[in-house]
Amino acid sequence: MSGGLYSMSANDFDKTLDLTKVKPYGDTLNDGKMQLSFTLPVPANEEAIEAAKQLLKKLAFENPQVVFYKELTDGFTFFNCYGNCKQSVDFTSILVPKVESNKMNMKETDTFIRQHIGRKIVVIGASTGTDAHTVGIDAIMNMKGYAGHYGLERYEMIDAYNLGSQVPNDEFIVKAIELKADVLLVSQTVTQKDVHIGNLVELIEMLEAEGLRDKLLVICGGPRITHELARELGYDAGFGMNAYADDVASFIATQLSRSII
Repeated sequence: MSGGLYSMSANDFDKTLDLTKVKPYGDTLNDGKMQLSFTLPVPANEEAIEAAKQLLKKLAFENPQVVFYKELTDGFTFFNCYGNCKQSVDFTSILVPKVESNKMNMKETDTFIRQHIGRKIVVIGASTGTDAHTVGIDAIMNMKGYAGHYGLERYEMIDAYNLGSQVPNDEFIVKAIELKADVLLVSQTVTQKDVHIGNLVELIEMLEAEGLRDKLLVICGGPRITHELARELGYDAGFGMNAYADDVASFIATQLSRSII
């Protein structure tokens, strides 16, 4: 096919891509097209549409368009909009702190633990505080795991205990002492008004008060958790989206083997 973007080869494309000035991609490279969804506390009418457009203009979007809007309830309107972003980012200057470990599959991790630790690792997991969601901790802990990644309960060299949801931090610590845990896994899904931050900080403070912090590997995870945030809050590691049991197990085995050495 000739003409336009379809005639471009991979080499041509690479020549037009400047990683120091990366912009959103929509129809063509560097057009800056973005889709935004949001809700305004106003009735669903023509004035509401104009309000959404003006808001996008104040956010420095060019050619703002409201392509869909719908009343959610009386006095609240949901918008789906498009606009052209004028800003860019220098992708080459970005450095994101990450969990550093060599990823191993389940069999490789079991073998590593046998050779370098010589005993089973005790891991306790829970959704703590008021968090009633178990999808995250279940994906990591339960035997069937998630998306083809077996959970920690299936590992031969890991004793995994899933305490479920809404586990108070003090009860979590009591269970850790009772089971002589090596690792605590904390899942946080409910994050409205940053309630997860307070809960995560409380656990670390309670562990420190009991003189247990340095005796345990403490890991947190969830959709709004990053490794950088976890470290700032006093955790050994943080796992966010697209993390699986083998990611967590590899990190645990590697870290615990270093403490033995």
